[in-house]
Amino acid sequence: MPRMLDVSEDVRAEIGDEEADRLLAGDNAPGSYDCTSCRTPGDSERERTSTVLFVGEETAVLAFAHAKCIPSQVVKVAEDQLQGAVRSITGSDPNAAAAAAAAAADAAPDQAVLGITSGLVLIGGEVHPALVVEPTAPIARPGSQGENGDEFLPLLIEQGFLPVTDMDKMPDELPGWSVLIAMGQLHAVLQPGTGGGSPVAWWQAHQPLQVTDSWRTAVNKTQKVLVYAAPVGSIGQQPREDLLRDALNKAAAGGVLVAAAMPLAGTSS
Repeated sequence: MPRMLDVSEDVRAEIGDEEADRLLAGDNAPGSYDCTSCRTPGDSERERTSTVLFVGEETAVLAFAHAKCIPSQVVKVAEDQLQGAVRSITGSDPNAAAAAAAAAADAAPDQAVLGITSGLVLIGGEVHPALVVEPTAPIARPGSQGENGDEFLPLLIEQGFLPVTDMDKMPDELPGWSVLIAMGQLHAVLQPGTGGGSPVAWWQAHQPLQVTDSWRTAVNKTQKVLVYAAPVGSIGQQPREDLLRDALNKAAAGGVLVAAAMPLAGTSS
C-alpha cells in the first residue's frame, strides 16, 4: 500500500531512485513507527512521514519521523558509532536501529570543546527552550595560535549571532543554522555547509543529551530553540534555571553574550 512518505532530494541521492520508489510504494516502509524526533508513534499510511537517513562512512540507517516534527534529510554521524549501533540492535525491531542510529552522533576529535546547558527562558510572558553554549577554554581564531586572545564572540558575530543587551527581547533567527533533536534527545547544533552544501555540525554531542519533559514540550510548541553563547567563565554550570537566568542577565549587562534563534534541524530558516 502506498505510504505518505516525504523523501528529500538528499535522501533520494543517497539511497537511489529505485529504493526511493519502493519506499513510496510501501514495499520497504513500515506502516507504524516511532518518530525519531518526538518518540511518539506514527503511521505512514495515515499521516505525512519524513524519511531520515543516518549516514556514516560506509553504513547507513533509515529512520522515520512525523513530517510536522522534522523534514526528510540526511544526518551524518561517525562510522564507528553507527556500526556499533547497528551491531547492538541486530535481530531486533527495525525501529531500534533508527533509535540507535539517532544516538550515534559523535564529536569530531578536532572540534573545540563547547559545553552546552539546556534551560527555559521567559520572554514576554512566554516560555522558550534555550541552549547556553560556553567553551571550557578560550577559543583562538583558526591559524592565529591564540595570539589575539579569546575570539569566541567575534567568530560567532561573524557567523551572524547578535549581541544581547536585553534578555527580555527575542533573539533574531539565524538563517541556515538549526538544532537537531532526535528521539527526544539533543544531538547537534548545525551550521550551513560550505558552498551551499548540506549542513554540518558546529557542535555535536559525544552522546545524545537528555532534556527535560518541560523543555521538550516547549520546543514542540515553538519549533525553535534560542541559542545563547558566552566566553569561558561567563555563565558556569548553574543548578537552577533562576540562577541560569541571573548569569545570562549579568553576561548581557557585561557585553559578553550573543544569541540567535534556530529552527529544528531541516526546517526553513
